[in-house]
Amino acid sequence: MQTKQNYFLSQPHQPFFILGIFNAIVMMLIFALAYKGIFTLQIETATFHIYTLAYLIFSNFFTGFLFTTFPRFNQSQTIEKSYYNTIFYVKLAGTLLFVAGVFTNIYLVVSAMLLLFISQIFIVYKLQKIYNRGYVPDKKDSYWILIAQYFGVAGDLLFIIATLFNLYALLPTAIGITFYLYLIFLAFSIGQRMIPFFSHSWVKKNPHFIKMVFSLFILKSIFASADIKIAEMLIDTILALYMLREFLRWDLHPLRSPSILWVLHLALFWLPSAFGLSAISLAAALFLDTSFYFLNIHLLAIGFLTTLLIGFGTRVTLGHAGMLLGADKFTTGIFLFIQIVVLLRSLFSINVAFGWGANFLFDISFTAWLILFLLWSIRYTKILIFGRQP
Repeated sequence: MQTKQNYFLSQPHQPFFILGIFNAIVMMLIFALAYKGIFTLQIETATFHIYTLAYLIFSNFFTGFLFTTFPRFNQSQTIEKSYYNTIFYVKLAGTLLFVAGVFTNIYLVVSAMLLLFISQIFIVYKLQKIYNRGYVPDKKDSYWILIAQYFGVAGDLLFIIATLFNLYALLPTAIGITFYLYLIFLAFSIGQRMIPFFSHSWVKKNPHFIKMVFSLFILKSIFASADIKIAEMLIDTILALYMLREFLRWDLHPLRSPSILWVLHLALFWLPSAFGLSAISLAAALFLDTSFYFLNIHLLAIGFLTTLLIGFGTRVTLGHAGMLLGADKFTTGIFLFIQIVVLLRSLFSINVAFGWGANFLFDISFTAWLILFLLWSIRYTKILIFGRQP
């Protein structure tokens, strides 16, 4: 019989999801306390926030999901247990070293980043190998998933160079590549493949859709890095309208779907909504000299990315534990609570823009983030570690 310890490492999504949940709580807590001046970190607070979200939180969820599903996408053999376990332990070591380093020594931070970078290289190497050896005739979606992963490696390397050599001028480029071409485009590439399939939507997709979105994301990344607001605003508007038109054409029926499915629809429609609101906030910054304090970034990072990953994470956790694919009232409440987190973080940005002085909204919004991941962990950690629950 399989022991409880062996079960935890028996499928790739389990350890990576657990590490992602742990980091979502710990890294946000460190960031919030540093932002409030309680801690002093060895790297700039905003850099810590962006880097940890990308490569210590969301990257773990992506790895767990893709190591589980990418072989199926490509009709290839599953990933060897020894391979994904080694990557997990390297990521865990990098995480612990990073946390120790940010409080003590910049060279420990860089060493941790190098460890995490090496793990990222081996993740992409394995996915590329699966892609090359897969028997599925249509690999277009897998191709774009791989492209996003390569941009993740590039963004990771730029963060390391900027941190090691104090090249702060590189950070906007590192952030632009990491956020738009890795995190958002990777989640979009996965979502546009899986969500219509789960929804039994057989509408033929526009064959040029993903290529057009990728091209617009490249422009978005360039203009955001260079802080060319009027061009960025134009790209946001095009993305919002173009995506909305295509998503509506897919005929998804979110209002008639169970919550395990409509949470994915909700995440999908956050994309055009976030880009539309981003265009408005950029227009306010450009013409009214009013900063909405990263509103556009958080609408995408929480509204789209977090909603999508928790939706997919719940589905994968249940499905691979042999449990019924459905969301009970507690889980449905978690899905709705994500939207409250989006609202609270948006209110903090609006507070900055209009000078309300309600800076307590920062405390409330980051606390809501912690509660969100604590709630999800209460419901699903036992399943990830011990398997099917009665």
